[in-house]
Amino acid sequence: MAEQTLSTNPARNYEEIGRIETTGKAEVSKAVSNARKAFPAWRDLGFEGRKPYFEKFLQIYKTKIDEIAELQTKEMGKPLESSRGEVESVVGWLENQLQIAPDALAPVVTDSYDTYDISVHREAYGVVGSVAPWNFPSFQFALATLPQLIAGNTVVFKHSEECVLTSKLLADIANEAGFPDGVFTMIYGDGKVGQQLMEENIDLIFFTGSTKVGQMLYKLAADKFIPAVLEMGGSSPGIVLEDADLEDTCMSVFNERNGNCGQVCSALKRLFVHSSKFDEVVAKLKAISESQKLGDPIDANTTMGPLVAERQLVQIERQVEDAKAKGATIVCGGKRPDGLDGAFYEPTILTDVTNDMAVMNEEVFGPVLPVVKFETEEEAIRMANATEYGLSAFVYSSDLSRAMRAAHQLEAGQVSINGELFFGDNTPFGGYKKSGIGRGDGKLGYLYVTQAKVISKPKS
Repeated sequence: MAEQTLSTNPARNYEEIGRIETTGKAEVSKAVSNARKAFPAWRDLGFEGRKPYFEKFLQIYKTKIDEIAELQTKEMGKPLESSRGEVESVVGWLENQLQIAPDALAPVVTDSYDTYDISVHREAYGVVGSVAPWNFPSFQFALATLPQLIAGNTVVFKHSEECVLTSKLLADIANEAGFPDGVFTMIYGDGKVGQQLMEENIDLIFFTGSTKVGQMLYKLAADKFIPAVLEMGGSSPGIVLEDADLEDTCMSVFNERNGNCGQVCSALKRLFVHSSKFDEVVAKLKAISESQKLGDPIDANTTMGPLVAERQLVQIERQVEDAKAKGATIVCGGKRPDGLDGAFYEPTILTDVTNDMAVMNEEVFGPVLPVVKFETEEEAIRMANATEYGLSAFVYSSDLSRAMRAAHQLEAGQVSINGELFFGDNTPFGGYKKSGIGRGDGKLGYLYVTQAKVISKPKS
């Protein structure tokens, strides 16, 4: 019997939802070979020739929003309302991609002389090997595949094994949209299947996931001498200055830390609070945390669902136990909730935190927030930057010029001031340091999934 990838429900004691046949090594090789054969014709269609396939994809996708949302909620635990919002967001996002892509991919005249012009043209690389995580199943699928295809690449894609049924449903939509054979192929399985893909004859690596795996793929890309776009882990700091509006700030901090049960790469994961506001901030965060309704994410009353899997729960428990053993105080949470079977963990606040604790020097992918006090802005910046990560950061202050000064000193790919979103229709995303290489999304994202060709030609 062929190996299968099992999907379970983390909110219902890991009961089986379904399973998909795991893609074998020979099938991975065949998918890449087919993608290479399909590439020239797909590239030569040009944007206008490729556009109808994405319009058809959108047409079908819109009819399946509720189905996708419910399935990904069952697979990874996101509350249903939040899941539906994510699935719906892909529609507007893709519509915008189809609007901005022609300009992003258009030739640009860089020099014009008496008898000739020089222009830069964007050309697809070829076959993209793409891997994405489970935390935003539908949007991660979109980001990891659609801009690459729009730009004229062909794509072989492996989604996380934690959302394998959602992956299959999305692949079915793409197949129904009629993309030519080999242009887009979904493969299924765990990290071993993903590694097999990346070791194949591909032209670009596009990866979202852990820093450990991203570093391995960067070395692999170097050996292949191909480019890689890597969006990796984060331990994003938040800084609450003494002049911040605490009502709005604390709600923002809670949401930035605990949205998606804390399973967001760019989430606020370490909080630094001015000593004059420390006790008040901790008290407000505790009250918000203890007001949450944990439960089955299908239930409309649930505000926080489970973690994606038991392995994720065990990891969070290890990190919190490490903090406790080294002297941290648990203000609230710090355990599995009573009466719930599955990957549930209470929203947790830690104080008396030191830099040798795992919660400060590892990525914490769950609802755990260490809170540290500071005396000066300079001290806060220094502590915020004392990490190998640099994905995002958050600053809270009623003085915009002061907040901007801090934002420019923070070593992060994107900074939010007073809770404003750093995601936008034309905004790229990516990190500093070990949080990534390159950028995805927006017009700038197209520069990383295409290569530049200079053409000099006489004026007509």
